[in-house]
Amino acid sequence: MELGKRYSVAYKGLKNSAYDFRFEVDGDLFAAYESKEIKDGRCEVGVTMRKESDTQLLFDVAIEGYAVCECDRCLEDCKVPIDYEGRLTIRISDEAGEYDGDVMWVAPSEEEIDLTQYIYESIVLSLPYRRVHPEGECNPDMLARFSIADGAEVDETSADEESDPHGISEGDFNKLAALKARMQGEDGETEL
Repeated sequence: MELGKRYSVAYKGLKNSAYDFRFEVDGDLFAAYESKEIKDGRCEVGVTMRKESDTQLLFDVAIEGYAVCECDRCLEDCKVPIDYEGRLTIRISDEAGEYDGDVMWVAPSEEEIDLTQYIYESIVLSLPYRRVHPEGECNPDMLARFSIADGAEVDETSADEESDPHGISEGDFNKLAALKARMQGEDGETEL
């Protein structure tokens, strides 16, 4: 089955009312978008579509499950919980508008609404900035490879940064001045 058909809702011919739909998301969705962040995942997508008129549909979308990402701490795969709720407005019009993540425009000739992109983007946007295993679940072999700086090393590095925030020493300025003087002739013109 084509991925777009898998996450589509047929709305033509439906009366003005509310309708519920359920979708299962698996690794095929992330593979289709060639996601570098998400390796796999499983989510349940619940959609309530409210048809209010022939020109507008409202979709309330709830996504629960997990995505498999690389742990920022130990670099092993970890399951990151997904819990998302959002609303998508569909405008049915001959005037095409840009999809902006909140409003999607479709032509009146369309019979289905493809929610694939919206579902994918919602999952990606619901990922936390830092993706790590729960405390104590990281790969201990990988953690052992990292050296943790003690307080004295941190203080020394901080002191170096404070005294020279740009990484340029006085000696570097002297070298630049000497180079500039050599490049300029006795008459003050720059030689090439």
